[in-house]
Amino acid sequence: MRRMFRRQIRKSLAQEVPPVLQEANFVFDKGEYGRAAELYEKIAEIADARGGPRAPLFHLQAGRARILAGQTALGMPSLKRGLELLKQGEYFLRLHRSRRGIIAELNERGLIKEASEIEFWLKAELPPAPILDESEISKHPVLPTHCPSCGAPLRLDEVDWLDDVTAECGYCGSPVREKN
Repeated sequence: MRRMFRRQIRKSLAQEVPPVLQEANFVFDKGEYGRAAELYEKIAEIADARGGPRAPLFHLQAGRARILAGQTALGMPSLKRGLELLKQGEYFLRLHRSRRGIIAELNERGLIKEASEIEFWLKAELPPAPILDESEISKHPVLPTHCPSCGAPLRLDEVDWLDDVTAECGYCGSPVREKN
């Protein structure tokens, strides 16, 4: 019963997406990575100061944007902070998924040293990866590529499933259903 009530609250609160988040997602999609990074960093600082559960995602996205803007030295601290917050919050499944994606992205961009640095740091910090049941992953519907409310890219490692057909955007908390 309590879970159902919490879902109703989430659905009603998720409609008010901060304009700065919408702008950050919009400029990121347009390829204006430097500007997007600045906006995500602002959002991350505020969420971090509040102890918000989405702060790790904003730090990770700020780091991604900096790296895509060619500002690797500025992006690495954001990536590490996002991963550290996931570890502190004991979001181990999300942390393992994020780690794989970040290391793959860094390697794809030829940032081998940075990928190794993240891998080495996390090996010392993380418990073993949880075993994933592939049938659990494949039973969920296919989501749209972007959140209809805030425009953020939807990734499996950044959504929480509210039920069998509805996921929650990791950035704004909006419910997202299968694309038609």
